[in-house]
Amino acid sequence: MPPRSTPILLVEDTPSLARVYAEFLKKDCSAVTTVETGAAALEQLADGVPRIVLLDLQLPDMHGMEVLKRISAQALPCAVIIITAHGSVGVAVEAMRYGAYDFLVKPFSAERLTVTVRNAMERLRLAQLVDSFEKDLGRSRYHGFLGSSLAMQAVYRIIDSAASSRATVFITGESGTGKEVCAEAIHRQSPRADRPFIAINCGAIPKDLMESEIFGHMKGSFTGAVADREGAAARANGGTLFLDEICELAPDLQTKLLRFIQTGTFTPVGGSRLEKVDLRIICATNRDPLREVEEGRFREDLYYRLHVIPIHLPPLREREDDVLEICRQFLADYTREEGKGFVRFSPAAEQALRTYHWPGNVRQVQNVVRNIVVLHDGDTVTPAMLPAPLGTPAGAATAPPAANGGNGQGGGHAQGSAIHAPSPKTVKPLWEVERDAIEEAIAACDGNIPRAAALLEISASTIYRKRLAWQAEGKL
Repeated sequence: MPPRSTPILLVEDTPSLARVYAEFLKKDCSAVTTVETGAAALEQLADGVPRIVLLDLQLPDMHGMEVLKRISAQALPCAVIIITAHGSVGVAVEAMRYGAYDFLVKPFSAERLTVTVRNAMERLRLAQLVDSFEKDLGRSRYHGFLGSSLAMQAVYRIIDSAASSRATVFITGESGTGKEVCAEAIHRQSPRADRPFIAINCGAIPKDLMESEIFGHMKGSFTGAVADREGAAARANGGTLFLDEICELAPDLQTKLLRFIQTGTFTPVGGSRLEKVDLRIICATNRDPLREVEEGRFREDLYYRLHVIPIHLPPLREREDDVLEICRQFLADYTREEGKGFVRFSPAAEQALRTYHWPGNVRQVQNVVRNIVVLHDGDTVTPAMLPAPLGTPAGAATAPPAANGGNGQGGGHAQGSAIHAPSPKTVKPLWEVERDAIEEAIAACDGNIPRAAALLEISASTIYRKRLAWQAEGKL
């Protein structure tokens, strides 16, 4: 049944019939506005679009089809039901061509009318649901993000929901997945969008200067403090403070940050006066924050104070074909910057891009595409233009040096393959090769997992995750 406030416009020039139809519809809890001419109908449509239009074709000033054509041309979001005593197949076909929902031939029963109106309302409701799903699930761009995969649609929806809140957001993800882009998207989507967005990388600033960087300092508070300096917290007042690589903070500063988050107040280095600010904090890390807490490097109470709305950014290898969308956009951008002529990737090059695992994520994609554009030219990127390791054919590193026995001749293929093929006993499962490489790197770095991850060109969180999985499966 249509909702009580369902607005219906009835265009009928016979007053007695108009009253009858209106009574039928009012019993079904619909609000009906009645007009007798096409001009009056167009005026009503200009004032506000109803959900349903019941349209007689024989009107005193114009044919009802003209009203239908106006509705169709303006793409008004309403369902039109044609009512006429002069029905024919040709008229019905023309009405449907201009978007009419249904065609009622007079005389018709009250039940026929109300069922038709109910069905039209249900169709409108379903159309709105489809539009809503397409809007939420069909976004290929979102602020600074590129990608239409389901994994990224989930991220976009979380940002939509979290942006209006004042709650702290904790972003996790491998290096290069776009954590700062995510923080900026939350800020731009929030009521604070017109206020400052201040970002600090906690891993890029010397520990001795970090407190001053966040809270500011007073003149003479330490060597080199030649003037008062406003910190990031004061500059972000009214807006958003983004603390990237939050797990790099020293323990004593974690304590001060916790107090700042709890009270909204701080004291600059060397100062004595308490200052109060109103800001939202967003933080991010490429580590596993819970592991950092378990190993005593990150305060548990600070973790729970920050970890209110978690957002995990998926690595590029888990984002379906997003890599192709990103590569095409970077290709267009860098081609324009460098004055080159590239317009596309060849199918073989796209296949190589799609199947590569991208340990450096989007940041690595930027480097690869810029390398291609700077070092080559043409209209199509081919596999030969891809830098290593993408430009290395799959299996080239493990294939035998020659399939013909190494004599440089074309014959003896089967024999050469048999001679040089490795014994099945020497082939290890891929997970075992990966595990051995990771464990050897950790041993070479004296147990320092972040350093081992840097040498392997993967994130430390990847190592932690894999080792936990191997331990759970009894493989470590």
